[in-house]
Amino acid sequence: MPDAPHPAEDSHPPLRVLIGGDTFGPDVNGAAKFAERLAAGLVERGHDVHIVAPGFVDGPNRSSIEVHEGQPMMVHRLRSWRWRPHPWLRYALPWRIEQNAARILDEVKPDVVHFQSHIVVGRGLAREAVKRGIRVIGTNHFMPENALQFTPFIGGLREPAIRMAWKAAARTFGLAEAVTTPTRKAADYLERYTELREVHPISCGLHIEHYTPNMAPRTENVVLFLGRVEAEKHIEELLRAAAALDPALDVKVEIIGDGEQRPALEKLASHLGIAHRVHFAGHAPEDYLKQQLTRASVFAMPSRAELQSIATMEAMASGLPVIGANAMALPHLIHDGENGYLYEPGNVEQFTELLTRVFTMPHDELLELKRESLRIVQSHDINRTLDTFEALYRGEEVIDPVDDAADAVAP
Repeated sequence: MPDAPHPAEDSHPPLRVLIGGDTFGPDVNGAAKFAERLAAGLVERGHDVHIVAPGFVDGPNRSSIEVHEGQPMMVHRLRSWRWRPHPWLRYALPWRIEQNAARILDEVKPDVVHFQSHIVVGRGLAREAVKRGIRVIGTNHFMPENALQFTPFIGGLREPAIRMAWKAAARTFGLAEAVTTPTRKAADYLERYTELREVHPISCGLHIEHYTPNMAPRTENVVLFLGRVEAEKHIEELLRAAAALDPALDVKVEIIGDGEQRPALEKLASHLGIAHRVHFAGHAPEDYLKQQLTRASVFAMPSRAELQSIATMEAMASGLPVIGANAMALPHLIHDGENGYLYEPGNVEQFTELLTRVFTMPHDELLELKRESLRIVQSHDINRTLDTFEALYRGEEVIDPVDDAADAVAP
């Protein structure tokens, strides 16, 4: 018997959705990955999806079919310049964005515009969509504190720059008929700094079935980090904790991702005497990433500025216990003592103790942590995310999901 069609396929005609952002594949970051998975999921459900994003090479505006997450979609690449302080980031030309947005909107005639960033592309699309009476949805993945490391705003200029960034965000998100962000904590954060109200917490979502847990006893001790290798991730705390572990544990550290901090971290690993046990994989293909998630014993996320952390969800879908910083939205995913442990940011001694606990606990106790990771991540299935965004696109009322116990009690 064939699978029953998805309810949306039964009762609603397909939508033409235009998704815009300042980053998109092949960029590697949470916002780009979410936009790719959202777009691919919508295409798979039969919707007509268009993307607006900066070009990833020098050249004029161009529109062409690209394949992302295994699905073909029309991508409108805008002429872009490299942001020199950043190792790879490119940006669409701000003084041309409204002209380009108007042109694309008039060609595509979407039912809804969903922007992923307010800075350049989202600003232009939102303004021009409102002029044309097109429904606008906005999703925030932005924290000014993360972006400022790649700007000249330091010292006494830092706080005024943060205030200006939030004012700009409020102006653009204020044009949207609905605003979302990945967690309740991130929604509270956005509301506090922009005075927006009724921000919807909607998980970025994950194809949980694409990951392979290994519940067998471990034959090696491996701690894995996956993400951008940049200052706000605080990977140096992982290296210092690994260096303080009992050498008899023979712990290996796998770091998948790249960024401007890699040379400094390689030097630190050498200084700590653990370079032979630390592997910097750089940007790695998807099959290698999933292989290492299955291989690892524990996942570490020392970042203090996660609005959700797709990488942590990928680890949980792979059945890994997680040790992370007790900061921002990580407690939504890491339930202390249940599927892993939280340490106070900067407390490397506590981080070391928690790693030691995982590497030395009996197998049956480790299995309990692993099973709880698998249970918690079920509420982040991508189909739940797609259902909710389809409802928002159509102007239907949505009930904000409570993802887990941490969401229910988050401050």
